[in-house]
Amino acid sequence: MKTLREQLAARFPQLSFYFQPADIVSQILNFGLPAPIDIQVAGYADKPNYAIARQIEARVKQIPGAVDVGLHQVTNAPELRVKVDRTRAQELGFTERDVANSLLISLSSSFQVTPNFWTDPKSGINYPVAIQTPQHLVDSVGAITSTSLAGNDPAHPQLLSNLVALERNETPADVSHTNVQPVFDIYANVQGADLGRVSDKVTKIVNELRPKLPPGSTLTVRGQVESMNSAFSKLGLGLIFAAALIYFLMVVNFQSWTDPFIIITALPGAFAGILWMLFLTHTTFNVESMMGAIMSIGVATANSILMITFANEQLREGRSALDAAITAGHTRLRPVLMTALAMIIGMVPMALGLGEGGEQNAPLGRAVIGGLLVATVATLFFVPVVFSVIRHKTRPREIDDDPDLIHTPFEPASQH
Repeated sequence: MKTLREQLAARFPQLSFYFQPADIVSQILNFGLPAPIDIQVAGYADKPNYAIARQIEARVKQIPGAVDVGLHQVTNAPELRVKVDRTRAQELGFTERDVANSLLISLSSSFQVTPNFWTDPKSGINYPVAIQTPQHLVDSVGAITSTSLAGNDPAHPQLLSNLVALERNETPADVSHTNVQPVFDIYANVQGADLGRVSDKVTKIVNELRPKLPPGSTLTVRGQVESMNSAFSKLGLGLIFAAALIYFLMVVNFQSWTDPFIIITALPGAFAGILWMLFLTHTTFNVESMMGAIMSIGVATANSILMITFANEQLREGRSALDAAITAGHTRLRPVLMTALAMIIGMVPMALGLGEGGEQNAPLGRAVIGGLLVATVATLFFVPVVFSVIRHKTRPREIDDDPDLIHTPFEPASQH
């Protein structure tokens, strides 16, 4: 079944359609623009910049997922140019100002030239009073040329056709500027694909055409893409900083570089689980899912700390690295599962996107669930393997020969 956009495009191929964002969130993220992607070609070289803008428009239309692609500035709008015969107008007692005012009043009302108000004596409210020719009476060029002109002699009006000549031409419908420079805007919306995928291809096209710009012209991408790239870069740095901070804090806590490394070996499993869950649920990798990734890192690291701490205790009691790892996995199975399941079950309602605006936070819940599912498996099975491999050369603690330190579990050691 065709969408509304496809139906309109098929019925009116000579027209272009675009749809404004309906929700306030998209309008804010777009910075007031009518589309999430705005490619701006700015500079004083109008003709070369317009040609490049047309190339960008044609190439962006070929990107899968890019819809409503169009050049905002219409440069070939039809116009009628009115050329006044000054000699003829002077003979009849008219000036160019008289002709312009009469034509403006007929087409755009007298309020544009001579504003007038009528005050209601009962309510005291002012109402604008305007005179204008009905639109059905100026529906052709011949009707426009029959417009009556008012000059200095109201007793002898003249028709517009007696004083002017009309010419058909083209003119820009609107002219936009940014930082004083003229600009051409190519707007593009996204449907059936995520914004990041489309923006990557748009950026590739922009980078290819940027060297072809004339001197003094610039080519930039604005809109929601700009805020998305900024948020992703900052959250990506935050994710890396969080992992590094956790590692160095554990180095200080364990007084070792090896144990923290063993602990963070569960984090690749968390990242794999996040990507797996987002792929299964057809969810984009966005700001919310990045926040969920940071949460998954914290919980996965805490569970790994439980495992490694208990395994180190077993090593100190004289067990081998393999036995310590197996004992740690068996003993810490319940607390690790309880911690992970508590977080996973708590995120299920959020992941389902229930309630008003629930789909906004759904990626966060899905990322946490996917990350913890795989990270828990990695914590219980992979982390002990890494521990046993790295610590296999560690010897069991040799019991001191001091008889005061030799005691049974039921007899405490003697106090010195």
